[in-house]
Amino acid sequence: MALVSLLPFTLVYAAETATHSTINLRAGVTDISHQVYDLHMTIFYICIVIGLVVFGAMFYAIIFHRKSKGAKAANFHESIKVEIAWTIIPIIILIVMAIPATKTLIAMEDANEADLTIVVTGSQWKWHYKYLDHDIEFYSLLATPNEQITGKWLKGDTYLLEVDKPLVIPTNKKVRFLMTSDDVIHSWWVPDFAVKKDANPGFINEAWTNVNEPGIYRGQCAELCGKDHGFMPVVVKALEPTEFDLWMEKKKQEKAAAKAEEKRLLAMSMSKEELMAEGEKVYMGYCAACHQQNGMGLPGVFPSLVGSPAVTGDVAEHIDVVLNGRNGTAMQAFSKQLSLKQIASVVTYERNAWGINSGDFVQPKDIHQFIQNQ
Repeated sequence: MALVSLLPFTLVYAAETATHSTINLRAGVTDISHQVYDLHMTIFYICIVIGLVVFGAMFYAIIFHRKSKGAKAANFHESIKVEIAWTIIPIIILIVMAIPATKTLIAMEDANEADLTIVVTGSQWKWHYKYLDHDIEFYSLLATPNEQITGKWLKGDTYLLEVDKPLVIPTNKKVRFLMTSDDVIHSWWVPDFAVKKDANPGFINEAWTNVNEPGIYRGQCAELCGKDHGFMPVVVKALEPTEFDLWMEKKKQEKAAAKAEEKRLLAMSMSKEELMAEGEKVYMGYCAACHQQNGMGLPGVFPSLVGSPAVTGDVAEHIDVVLNGRNGTAMQAFSKQLSLKQIASVVTYERNAWGINSGDFVQPKDIHQFIQNQ
Protein backbone atom coordinates (compact mmCIF):
# COMPACT_ATOMS: atom_id res chain seq x y z
CA MET A 1 0.00 0.00 0.00
CA ALA A 2 3.03 2.25 0.27
CA LEU A 3 3.13 2.40 -3.53
CA VAL A 4 -0.51 3.51 -3.66
CA SER A 5 0.26 6.35 -1.26
CA LEU A 6 2.73 7.68 -3.85
CA LEU A 7 -0.06 8.03 -6.42
CA PRO A 8 -0.64 11.82 -6.11
CA PHE A 9 3.09 12.53 -6.43
CA THR A 10 3.39 10.19 -9.42
CA LEU A 11 0.54 11.93 -11.25
CA VAL A 12 2.00 15.40 -10.63
CA TYR A 13 5.42 14.24 -11.86
CA ALA A 14 3.86 12.63 -14.93
CA ALA A 15 2.00 15.84 -15.77
CA GLU A 16 5.16 17.93 -15.47
CA THR A 17 7.16 15.45 -17.53
CA ALA A 18 4.48 15.29 -20.24
CA THR A 19 4.41 19.07 -20.52
CA HIS A 20 8.15 19.58 -20.94
CA SER A 21 9.45 16.29 -22.35
CA THR A 22 10.54 16.09 -25.98
CA ILE A 23 9.51 12.42 -26.20
CA ASN A 24 5.88 12.79 -25.18
CA LEU A 25 2.99 13.42 -27.58
CA ARG A 26 2.82 17.09 -28.64
CA ALA A 27 -0.06 19.26 -27.47
CA GLY A 28 -0.03 20.90 -30.89
CA VAL A 29 -1.68 24.11 -32.12
CA THR A 30 -5.24 23.03 -32.94
CA ASP A 31 -8.28 22.24 -30.82
CA ILE A 32 -8.22 18.66 -32.10
CA SER A 33 -4.52 18.23 -31.28
CA HIS A 34 -5.20 19.44 -27.73
CA GLN A 35 -8.14 17.05 -27.52
CA VAL A 36 -5.94 14.16 -28.67
CA TYR A 37 -3.22 15.18 -26.20
CA ASP A 38 -5.72 15.34 -23.31
CA LEU A 39 -7.10 11.92 -24.27
CA HIS A 40 -3.56 10.53 -24.41
CA MET A 41 -2.74 11.86 -20.95
CA THR A 42 -6.09 10.65 -19.51
CA ILE A 43 -5.44 7.09 -20.68
CA PHE A 44 -1.86 7.40 -19.44
CA TYR A 45 -3.03 8.38 -15.94
CA ILE A 46 -5.59 5.55 -15.88
CA CYS A 47 -2.83 3.09 -16.78
CA ILE A 48 -0.66 4.49 -13.98
CA VAL A 49 -3.48 4.02 -11.45
CA ILE A 50 -4.15 0.46 -12.64
CA GLY A 51 -0.43 -0.36 -12.49
CA LEU A 52 0.00 1.07 -9.01
CA VAL A 53 -3.06 -0.72 -7.63
CA VAL A 54 -2.17 -4.09 -9.19
CA PHE A 55 1.53 -4.03 -8.37
CA GLY A 56 0.87 -2.43 -4.98
CA ALA A 57 -1.45 -5.28 -4.04
CA MET A 58 0.96 -7.85 -5.46
CA PHE A 59 4.01 -6.56 -3.58
CA TYR A 60 1.98 -6.09 -0.37
CA ALA A 61 0.92 -9.74 -0.56
CA ILE A 62 4.48 -10.88 -1.34
CA ILE A 63 6.00 -8.95 1.57
CA PHE A 64 3.43 -9.31 4.32
CA HIS A 65 1.96 -12.71 3.48
CA ARG A 66 5.11 -14.66 2.73
CA LYS A 67 5.74 -18.16 4.02
CA SER A 68 8.65 -17.06 6.24
CA LYS A 69 6.16 -15.04 8.32
CA GLY A 70 3.99 -18.07 8.80
CA ALA A 71 1.32 -17.08 6.31
CA LYS A 72 -0.80 -19.88 4.88
CA ALA A 73 -2.59 -19.71 1.56
CA ALA A 74 -6.36 -19.47 1.73
CA ASN A 75 -8.22 -22.40 0.23
CA PHE A 76 -11.22 -21.20 -1.78
CA HIS A 77 -12.65 -22.13 -5.15
CA GLU A 78 -15.01 -20.45 -7.67
CA SER A 79 -15.84 -17.28 -5.75
CA ILE A 80 -18.83 -15.67 -7.44
CA LYS A 81 -17.96 -12.30 -5.91
CA VAL A 82 -14.42 -12.38 -7.30
CA GLU A 83 -15.66 -13.48 -10.73
CA ILE A 84 -18.14 -10.58 -10.83
CA ALA A 85 -15.59 -8.07 -9.57
CA TRP A 86 -12.88 -8.85 -12.11
CA THR A 87 -15.46 -8.78 -14.90
CA ILE A 88 -17.39 -5.63 -13.97
CA ILE A 89 -14.42 -3.45 -12.96
CA PRO A 90 -12.55 -3.83 -16.31
CA ILE A 91 -15.79 -3.17 -18.19
CA ILE A 92 -16.31 0.07 -16.25
CA ILE A 93 -12.69 1.10 -16.90
CA LEU A 94 -13.06 0.41 -20.63
CA ILE A 95 -16.28 2.42 -20.81
CA VAL A 96 -14.61 5.35 -19.02
CA MET A 97 -11.79 5.20 -21.59
CA ALA A 98 -14.05 4.62 -24.61
CA ILE A 99 -16.35 7.62 -24.15
CA PRO A 100 -13.72 10.40 -24.58
CA ALA A 101 -11.87 8.32 -27.21
CA THR A 102 -15.04 7.97 -29.32
CA LYS A 103 -15.81 11.68 -29.07
CA THR A 104 -12.26 12.55 -30.21
CA LEU A 105 -12.30 10.09 -33.12
CA ILE A 106 -15.66 11.38 -34.34
CA ALA A 107 -14.40 14.97 -34.17
CA MET A 108 -11.21 14.05 -36.08
CA GLU A 109 -13.25 12.56 -38.95
CA ASP A 110 -15.73 15.44 -39.26
CA ALA A 111 -14.41 17.42 -42.24
CA ASN A 112 -17.77 19.00 -43.10
CA GLU A 113 -18.30 22.73 -43.65
CA ALA A 114 -14.68 23.43 -44.54
CA ASP A 115 -13.63 26.96 -45.48
CA LEU A 116 -10.85 25.72 -47.79
CA THR A 117 -10.20 22.41 -49.54
CA ILE A 118 -6.73 21.29 -50.62
CA VAL A 119 -5.87 18.14 -52.58
CA VAL A 120 -2.63 16.64 -51.26
CA THR A 121 -0.97 14.20 -53.66
CA GLY A 122 2.08 12.15 -52.77
CA SER A 123 4.49 11.67 -55.66
CA GLN A 124 7.92 10.04 -55.34
CA TRP A 125 9.36 11.94 -53.59
CA LYS A 126 7.52 15.20 -53.28
CA TRP A 127 4.10 16.60 -52.39
CA HIS A 128 1.68 18.27 -54.78
CA TYR A 129 -0.84 20.76 -53.41
CA LYS A 130 -3.93 21.91 -55.30
CA TYR A 131 -6.31 24.52 -53.88
CA LEU A 132 -9.75 23.47 -55.15
CA ASP A 133 -11.30 26.81 -54.24
CA HIS A 134 -8.62 28.67 -56.22
CA ASP A 135 -6.86 27.95 -59.49
CA ILE A 136 -3.53 27.39 -57.74
CA GLU A 137 -1.36 24.27 -57.54
CA PHE A 138 2.32 23.53 -57.05
CA TYR A 139 4.86 20.88 -56.03
CA SER A 140 6.77 21.08 -52.76
CA LEU A 141 10.32 19.64 -52.84
CA LEU A 142 13.04 19.07 -50.30
CA ALA A 143 15.22 22.18 -50.00
CA THR A 144 17.94 20.91 -47.65
CA PRO A 145 21.30 21.52 -49.41
CA ASN A 146 22.89 18.37 -50.79
CA GLU A 147 26.12 19.37 -49.03
CA GLN A 148 24.38 18.80 -45.68
CA ILE A 149 23.08 15.40 -46.81
CA THR A 150 26.54 14.27 -47.92
CA GLY A 151 28.19 15.62 -44.74
CA LYS A 152 30.20 18.39 -46.40
CA TRP A 153 28.32 21.07 -44.44
CA LEU A 154 27.08 21.09 -40.86
CA LYS A 155 23.45 20.03 -40.55
CA GLY A 156 21.00 22.78 -39.55
CA ASP A 157 18.16 22.64 -37.03
CA THR A 158 15.66 21.92 -39.81
CA TYR A 159 17.78 19.29 -41.55
CA LEU A 160 15.61 17.32 -44.02
CA LEU A 161 12.60 19.39 -42.92
CA GLU A 162 12.93 22.22 -45.46
CA VAL A 163 11.05 22.68 -48.72
CA ASP A 164 11.17 25.14 -51.59
CA LYS A 165 7.42 25.86 -51.49
CA PRO A 166 5.54 25.26 -48.23
CA LEU A 167 1.82 24.64 -48.08
CA VAL A 168 0.16 27.90 -46.98
CA ILE A 169 -3.14 27.91 -45.08
CA PRO A 170 -5.11 30.52 -43.11
CA THR A 171 -5.44 30.44 -39.33
CA ASN A 172 -8.83 30.11 -37.62
CA LYS A 173 -10.28 28.54 -40.77
CA LYS A 174 -11.32 24.94 -41.25
CA VAL A 175 -9.08 23.45 -43.93
CA ARG A 176 -10.01 20.10 -45.45
CA PHE A 177 -7.33 17.86 -46.97
CA LEU A 178 -8.08 15.27 -49.65
CA MET A 179 -5.19 12.79 -49.71
CA THR A 180 -4.19 10.63 -52.66
CA SER A 181 -1.06 9.39 -54.44
CA ASP A 182 0.38 9.19 -57.94
CA ASP A 183 2.40 6.02 -57.33
CA VAL A 184 2.88 4.22 -54.01
CA ILE A 185 1.45 4.64 -50.50
CA HIS A 186 2.62 7.81 -48.75
CA SER A 187 1.43 9.33 -45.47
CA TRP A 188 1.00 13.07 -44.85
CA TRP A 189 1.88 13.79 -41.21
CA VAL A 190 2.06 17.06 -39.27
CA PRO A 191 2.35 16.33 -35.51
CA ASP A 192 1.29 19.83 -34.41
CA PHE A 193 -2.04 19.38 -36.23
CA ALA A 194 -2.67 15.81 -35.00
CA VAL A 195 -3.10 14.94 -38.69
CA LYS A 196 -1.60 11.74 -40.10
CA LYS A 197 -3.40 10.29 -43.08
CA ASP A 198 -2.32 7.77 -45.71
CA ALA A 199 -2.18 8.87 -49.35
CA ASN A 200 -3.13 5.78 -51.37
CA PRO A 201 -3.03 5.52 -55.17
CA GLY A 202 -6.55 5.25 -56.57
CA PHE A 203 -8.21 6.31 -53.31
CA ILE A 204 -9.01 9.60 -51.57
CA ASN A 205 -8.70 9.91 -47.81
CA GLU A 206 -9.95 12.91 -45.88
CA ALA A 207 -8.57 14.93 -42.97
CA TRP A 208 -8.86 18.47 -41.68
CA THR A 209 -7.31 21.06 -39.42
CA ASN A 210 -8.04 24.46 -37.94
CA VAL A 211 -4.81 26.11 -36.82
CA ASN A 212 -5.09 28.58 -33.96
CA GLU A 213 -1.63 30.13 -34.10
CA PRO A 214 0.34 31.57 -37.06
CA GLY A 215 3.68 29.89 -37.66
CA ILE A 216 5.62 27.28 -39.59
CA TYR A 217 4.85 23.66 -38.80
CA ARG A 218 6.87 20.71 -40.04
CA GLY A 219 6.20 17.05 -40.64
CA GLN A 220 7.24 14.18 -42.88
CA CYS A 221 6.00 11.32 -44.98
CA ALA A 222 5.27 8.66 -42.36
CA GLU A 223 4.98 5.68 -44.70
CA LEU A 224 8.01 3.86 -46.06
CA CYS A 225 7.52 4.84 -49.71
CA GLY A 226 10.86 4.04 -51.35
CA LYS A 227 14.48 5.06 -51.65
CA ASP A 228 14.02 8.75 -50.80
CA HIS A 229 11.31 8.30 -48.17
CA GLY A 230 13.48 10.28 -45.70
CA PHE A 231 13.69 13.21 -48.14
CA MET A 232 9.95 13.92 -48.35
CA PRO A 233 9.21 16.57 -45.70
CA VAL A 234 5.98 18.46 -45.11
CA VAL A 235 6.13 22.18 -44.28
CA VAL A 236 2.96 24.16 -43.58
CA LYS A 237 2.92 27.92 -43.15
CA ALA A 238 -0.13 29.23 -41.29
CA LEU A 239 -0.94 32.89 -41.94
CA GLU A 240 -3.56 35.26 -40.59
CA PRO A 241 -6.56 35.33 -43.00
CA THR A 242 -5.67 38.79 -44.38
CA GLU A 243 -2.07 37.69 -45.00
CA PHE A 244 -3.30 34.48 -46.60
CA ASP A 245 -5.50 36.45 -49.00
CA LEU A 246 -2.50 38.59 -49.97
CA TRP A 247 -0.40 35.44 -50.51
CA MET A 248 -3.13 33.90 -52.67
CA GLU A 249 -3.37 37.06 -54.76
CA LYS A 250 0.41 37.03 -55.19
CA LYS A 251 0.32 33.40 -56.37
CA LYS A 252 -2.32 34.26 -58.94
CA GLN A 253 -0.20 37.14 -60.21
CA GLU A 254 2.84 34.84 -60.41
CA LYS A 255 0.80 32.35 -62.42
CA ALA A 256 -0.31 35.05 -64.83
CA ALA A 257 3.29 36.27 -65.14
CA ALA A 258 4.49 32.72 -65.82
CA LYS A 259 1.99 32.34 -68.64
CA ALA A 260 3.13 35.65 -70.11
CA GLU A 261 6.78 34.54 -69.83
CA GLU A 262 5.94 31.26 -71.52
CA LYS A 263 4.37 33.13 -74.43
CA ARG A 264 7.47 35.29 -74.66
CA LEU A 265 9.76 32.25 -74.72
CA LEU A 266 7.72 30.68 -77.53
CA ALA A 267 8.58 33.68 -79.67
CA MET A 268 12.33 33.56 -78.99
CA SER A 269 15.24 31.19 -78.40
CA MET A 270 17.29 30.73 -75.22
CA SER A 271 21.07 30.71 -75.44
CA LYS A 272 23.13 27.59 -74.78
CA GLU A 273 24.37 29.07 -71.50
CA GLU A 274 20.81 29.84 -70.33
CA LEU A 275 19.59 26.36 -71.22
CA MET A 276 22.48 24.60 -69.47
CA ALA A 277 22.30 26.75 -66.33
CA GLU A 278 18.53 26.31 -65.99
CA GLY A 279 18.80 22.63 -66.95
CA GLU A 280 21.33 21.89 -64.23
CA LYS A 281 19.10 23.56 -61.65
CA VAL A 282 16.08 21.52 -62.76
CA TYR A 283 18.10 18.30 -62.91
CA MET A 284 19.43 18.72 -59.37
CA GLY A 285 15.95 19.46 -58.06
CA TYR A 286 13.96 16.77 -59.86
CA CYS A 287 16.25 14.12 -61.36
CA ALA A 288 19.40 13.76 -59.24
CA ALA A 289 17.56 11.86 -56.49
CA CYS A 290 17.33 8.84 -58.81
CA HIS A 291 19.98 9.36 -61.47
CA GLN A 292 22.54 10.96 -59.12
CA GLN A 293 24.34 14.25 -59.65
CA ASN A 294 26.86 12.67 -62.02
CA GLY A 295 24.14 10.98 -64.10
CA MET A 296 25.40 7.49 -63.22
CA GLY A 297 22.20 6.36 -61.50
CA LEU A 298 22.06 3.47 -59.03
CA PRO A 299 23.02 0.10 -60.58
CA GLY A 300 20.10 -2.30 -60.52
CA VAL A 301 17.68 0.39 -59.34
CA PHE A 302 17.86 3.52 -61.48
CA PRO A 303 19.60 3.50 -64.90
CA SER A 304 22.63 5.59 -65.76
CA LEU A 305 22.06 8.44 -68.20
CA VAL A 306 25.71 8.67 -69.21
CA GLY A 307 26.00 6.98 -72.59
CA SER A 308 22.36 5.88 -72.44
CA PRO A 309 20.32 5.80 -75.68
CA ALA A 310 17.70 7.78 -73.76
CA VAL A 311 19.91 10.88 -73.88
CA THR A 312 22.06 10.17 -76.93
CA GLY A 313 19.37 8.84 -79.26
CA ASP A 314 16.35 10.49 -80.83
CA VAL A 315 15.52 13.86 -79.23
CA ALA A 316 11.78 13.32 -79.64
CA GLU A 317 11.93 10.08 -77.62
CA HIS A 318 13.91 11.86 -74.92
CA ILE A 319 11.31 14.62 -74.71
CA ASP A 320 8.51 12.03 -74.62
CA VAL A 321 10.06 10.22 -71.65
CA VAL A 322 10.49 13.44 -69.68
CA LEU A 323 6.96 14.61 -70.46
CA ASN A 324 5.05 11.34 -70.08
CA GLY A 325 7.29 9.10 -67.99
CA ARG A 326 7.86 5.44 -68.72
CA ASN A 327 5.28 2.80 -67.83
CA GLY A 328 6.41 -0.01 -65.56
CA THR A 329 9.28 2.01 -64.11
CA ALA A 330 9.79 4.66 -61.45
CA MET A 331 10.21 7.31 -64.17
CA GLN A 332 7.51 9.91 -63.56
CA ALA A 333 5.71 12.15 -66.01
CA PHE A 334 6.88 15.74 -65.59
CA SER A 335 4.45 17.43 -67.98
CA LYS A 336 2.43 18.84 -65.06
CA GLN A 337 5.41 19.44 -62.80
CA LEU A 338 7.69 21.49 -65.04
CA SER A 339 7.22 24.45 -67.37
CA LEU A 340 8.10 24.40 -71.06
CA LYS A 341 11.29 26.28 -70.22
CA GLN A 342 12.27 23.78 -67.51
CA ILE A 343 11.61 20.74 -69.70
CA ALA A 344 13.54 22.20 -72.64
CA SER A 345 16.42 23.11 -70.33
CA VAL A 346 16.70 19.75 -68.56
CA VAL A 347 16.55 17.82 -71.86
CA THR A 348 19.31 20.07 -73.21
CA TYR A 349 21.36 19.62 -70.03
CA GLU A 350 21.07 15.82 -70.06
CA ARG A 351 22.17 15.70 -73.70
CA ASN A 352 25.21 17.91 -73.15
CA ALA A 353 26.41 17.25 -69.58
CA TRP A 354 28.91 14.70 -68.22
CA GLY A 355 30.97 14.88 -71.40
CA ILE A 356 28.14 13.80 -73.72
CA ASN A 357 28.11 17.08 -75.70
CA SER A 358 25.59 15.97 -78.32
CA GLY A 359 25.11 19.53 -79.54
CA ASP A 360 21.30 19.19 -79.30
CA PHE A 361 19.75 22.34 -77.83
CA VAL A 362 16.01 22.11 -77.25
CA GLN A 363 13.94 25.30 -77.05
CA PRO A 364 10.62 25.85 -75.17
CA LYS A 365 8.85 26.20 -78.53
CA ASP A 366 10.08 22.70 -79.44
CA ILE A 367 8.43 21.29 -76.32
CA HIS A 368 5.24 23.23 -77.07
CA GLN A 369 5.18 21.87 -80.62
CA PHE A 370 5.77 18.31 -79.37
CA ILE A 371 2.84 18.60 -76.98
CA GLN A 372 0.61 19.97 -79.73
CA ASN A 373 1.47 17.01 -81.97
CA GLN A 374 0.79 14.35 -79.32
